[in-house]
Amino acid sequence: MNLSIYTKEFRYNWKLAAPVMLGMLGHTFVSFVDNIMVGQLGTAELAAVSLGNSFMFIAMSLGIGFSTAITPLIAEADSSNNFLKAKSTFKHGLFLCTILGITLFLLLFFAKPLLYFMKQPPEVVDLALPYLDLVAFSLIPLIVFQAFKQFSDGLSMTKYPMYATLIANIANVILNYILIFGKFGFPAMGIVGAAYGTLISRFIMLAYLWLLLMKKEKSKAIVTNIKFFVLEKLMLKKIISLGAPSAMQMFFEVAIFTAAIWLSGLLGKNPQAANQIALNLSSMTFMVAMGLSVAAMVRVGNQKGLLNYKELRRIAFSIFLFAVILATGFAITFLILRFQLPKIYVDFDDAINFTDNIEVVSIASQLLLAAAIFQISDSIQVVVLGALRGLQDVKIPTIITFVAYWVIGFPVSYFLGKEEAYGSFGIWLGLLAGLSSAAVLLYLRFNYLTLKLIREAS
Repeated sequence: MNLSIYTKEFRYNWKLAAPVMLGMLGHTFVSFVDNIMVGQLGTAELAAVSLGNSFMFIAMSLGIGFSTAITPLIAEADSSNNFLKAKSTFKHGLFLCTILGITLFLLLFFAKPLLYFMKQPPEVVDLALPYLDLVAFSLIPLIVFQAFKQFSDGLSMTKYPMYATLIANIANVILNYILIFGKFGFPAMGIVGAAYGTLISRFIMLAYLWLLLMKKEKSKAIVTNIKFFVLEKLMLKKIISLGAPSAMQMFFEVAIFTAAIWLSGLLGKNPQAANQIALNLSSMTFMVAMGLSVAAMVRVGNQKGLLNYKELRRIAFSIFLFAVILATGFAITFLILRFQLPKIYVDFDDAINFTDNIEVVSIASQLLLAAAIFQISDSIQVVVLGALRGLQDVKIPTIITFVAYWVIGFPVSYFLGKEEAYGSFGIWLGLLAGLSSAAVLLYLRFNYLTLKLIREAS
């Protein structure tokens, strides 16, 4: 096999994906900064942020998953120079994301009492409730931002969402420092200060991206003079038909990781804090794969618009290969540094929590062993899913993700994650089983579809 037909695409794939990776890492970095700063307050506070964010991750998965419907439609319109279709896709996508953001905030706000029925440590629940209020409200600017981001990605303008996310992260670090610890005359708010930092930084992120896109010639005419409430039923239906399954795909995956947070909470606050550390580190490597997934969505969408299916398949395989190489690097890093990385999150100078912190680091290092093993399958499943979205194939992949995570993965997590079995490590063995199943099944689906398209076109 001549590898050069795939490796020659690496440079362009990286150019397209790197800004998306940095932008996605920016979302995770908000959580990373919150975790490190809040971790200095104690393990109960870190577990509370973990519990509050577990609800947030579910809502975010639905919002971000839904918004991905915008990218392949914009990519297809862009490759065929169809301005009217691009404008219509953006306007209807923005409208639907705004409605979805408000709906998800309201659902989270009224779902808070569920925390009391989840057998989580009471001290953790009491700390999580006020944090969740503010972070839930930040869903509105975040999901509206996603509409702009997915539109920008579809035009291959992946740098601008990255700039907005970097600005938001700088704002978040500064606000966290001031509000968590009470600097410059502000009261020390603890984890509520972290929530305020997240909320304000997400409004900054949205405003900055909108301003950037209004100044660029390629996007200006599309993101200005929007007749927001003049809507066409056909385009709404098109975006919903792509967005709803995409939202469910991301929901099924994020929900199993959220279930891991809840299952680890049944084992106590230290296993829950350790789970949060391993999850946060894994999320950062996952965002790199997400960047390549968007690159696959855009490039496959472009080739679909051109009806060039052989080239579509070659480009997609070049992205899959690139993803595997990067994932292997992350797996080796986790294996080598699995004892050092968790120490970043806790304060070993804290004499009161010293014993708890030692236990948290010990558990987290075991979980990073499982995380190292599933790096490759996690990367493959998300990148192939991006390519399938580029083909606008969403219904069968939704069924595949449900089966992989909830018929295969969750039962393994549930039974092996009990205290008398493998505990926290058993929970993550379930994640490994789910991700590996998804990777294999989604790849088989993409392989079947592209070969079929090539046969029909010839």
